Amino acid sequence: MITRGSRKRESGTDSGPQRALIGASFVSRVGNGLFNTAAILYFTLVVHLPAAQVGAGLTIAGLVGLAAGVPAGNLADRYGPRGVWLTSLALQTVTMAAFVLIDGWLAFTVVATLDRLAAAAGGAAGGALVARVGGERPAAFRARLRTFVNLGVVVGTLGAAFAIQIDTRPAYTALILANAASFACAGLIALLGVPDYRPLPRPEEHRQWSVLADRPYVSFVALYSAMGLQYQTVSLLLPIWLTAHTDAPHWTVAAVYAINSGVCVLLQSRLGSRVETPRQGGRAFRLAGLLFLVSCPLMALTADVPPWVAPALAVLAVCIHSVGEVWESSGGYALGFGLAPDHAQGQYQGLFGIGFDAGQALAPLILTGAVLALGHTGWLLLGLLFAGLGAAGPPVAAWAERTRPTQPGTDAASSRGQGGSPLLEAER
Repeated sequence: MITRGSRKRESGTDSGPQRALIGASFVSRVGNGLFNTAAILYFTLVVHLPAAQVGAGLTIAGLVGLAAGVPAGNLADRYGPRGVWLTSLALQTVTMAAFVLIDGWLAFTVVATLDRLAAAAGGAAGGALVARVGGERPAAFRARLRTFVNLGVVVGTLGAAFAIQIDTRPAYTALILANAASFACAGLIALLGVPDYRPLPRPEEHRQWSVLADRPYVSFVALYSAMGLQYQTVSLLLPIWLTAHTDAPHWTVAAVYAINSGVCVLLQSRLGSRVETPRQGGRAFRLAGLLFLVSCPLMALTADVPPWVAPALAVLAVCIHSVGEVWESSGGYALGFGLAPDHAQGQYQGLFGIGFDAGQALAPLILTGAVLALGHTGWLLLGLLFAGLGAAGPPVAAWAERTRPTQPGTDAASSRGQGGSPLLEAER
C-alpha cells in the first residue's frame, strides 16, 4: 500500500504528469467524438453494410472485448500501467486506421473486435495510471480530467458535423484517420510527459483474480453498472421519446445533447472535487438517484404539454439529470478507486470496466424494450430504479470500508486508498 508520504514523493506538487495525462485524454476523446458521431453512417452508407449487420458486429465486438479488462489490469499491476496503456493506444491506432480498408461484414467484425479488446485493455491500464498520477488531491484531479474528457468529445462531435454535412467517402475517411491519429498523439504525449511508474509491491495473498472474491467491490460494480442506464436515458431514450411521442420541434433533440454536455463540463470540477472518500461517494450516489427520480417523470411529461412547452420542459429535465450525472460519476470514481488496493488498481479497474461496458450493452434493450414500451409508467419505474440504486450507495460504501484491510503505520485514509484514486473515463 502507498502511504501519504510515498504518494507525495511519487507525485509531489509537480502537476506536469497530470497536465500530460489530461492532454493525452483530451486529444484521444476529440478523436472519439469525431468517429463515434459518424461511425454508423460510414458503415452503412459508405461500406454498405446493413444496419442489422453493423449492430451484430458491434455486439460481438463488445462481448469479446469484455475479456480483456482483468488480464490487462493484471499486466498493468505487474509491469507498470504506462507501458500497457501505451501498447493499447498503439493497437487502437492500427485498428482504427484499418476501418478504412474493410469491405465486408467479416472484416468489419474482426477489426471492431480487435479495437474493443484494445480499448478494454486501455481502460484498465489507464485507470491504474490515473491512480498513480492523482497526487494528494485525487478528487480534484479526476474532476478536471473528466471535464476535459467531456470537452474533447464535444469538440470532436462539432468537427464531425462538417464531415456529415459533406457526406462523401473522403470526408468519412478523414474522420476515421483523424481518430487513429488522436490515439497516436495521445500516446506520444503520455510517453513524453507521464512517468513510467514502477509496479507496487504485492502482498503474498495477492491473486490475479482476487477482485472476484471482494464481494463488496463486486456489489459496487453491479450497482454502478445498473446506474449506468442513466447515460443512455439522455442519449437514446429521451430522443426517441421526443420524436415519437411529442410534438416538440426536432431541434429539441440537439438541444438536450448540447445542454447535457455543457452542464457536465461546467459542473464536473466544481462538484466532483468534493467527493473524495468512498463514504462521500456513497452519499453522492444517493443524491444522484434522487435527482434522477425527479428528472425521469419530467421527461415523460413532455408528451403531455403543448409543443411550445415541451422543449422547455425537456431542457429543465435534462439540466436536473445532468447534475445527477455529475454526482453519480463522482461517486463512482470515489468508490471505484477508493476501495481498490493500490497494488491491484489495474485488476480492479478491469472488473469495473467489464461491469460498466456490460451495463451499457444491455441498456438499449432495457430502455427501448421495457421503459419505452410501458410509456409513462416505464419512466416512473426507471426513476424509482435509479432512486433505489442510489439509496444502496451509502450502505454498500460502509460495508466495503469495513472490509478494507488496515496496516500498522498507515492512517485509515491511506490504507483504504482514499488518498489517490481517480478514474480514467471510458463511457463518455
